[in-house]
Amino acid sequence: MQHVLNWNPDTCAIHGGGSALASVGGVPDGSFVATLPTEMSVRIFGELDVRSLCRASLACRQWNCIIEGTEGLWRSHCLSMLAICHREVDGDRRDGLSWKITLVRNYQKGCVKKRWLKGRYSKVRSAEDLPPITMCPMDVETWGEILEAELER
Repeated sequence: MQHVLNWNPDTCAIHGGGSALASVGGVPDGSFVATLPTEMSVRIFGELDVRSLCRASLACRQWNCIIEGTEGLWRSHCLSMLAICHREVDGDRRDGLSWKITLVRNYQKGCVKKRWLKGRYSKVRSAEDLPPITMCPMDVETWGEILEAELER
């Protein structure tokens, strides 16, 4: 007897057993993730960078459910940003925001701030010379840090 996995998007649960490659009417009923224990899927997704993780969460409901439901995936990326956006990450976590929301709120800002602090834009002569992704809303303290770094160069 062949077992077919049935994906229930409402509960994010997989029912059944056997091979995920089983199909009904020639259409695959699952993905390789369906055959793996959730812990193994989380380990695989844990190897992805932030952009790849976000893209994977859009691939299918099952992946989205695993990725969205695993705070640890977002926590590790958020902690890697901590050195750049310490004040912002701490503030969001104090306010009770999830790791994912904290990362989403601070990711672009962290990337922009890191590029500025590394001196990537030190020789820019005008605002027109800046790529569009170099600017985002930042607080006074952040701009103060960037200005101090520029003055030290």
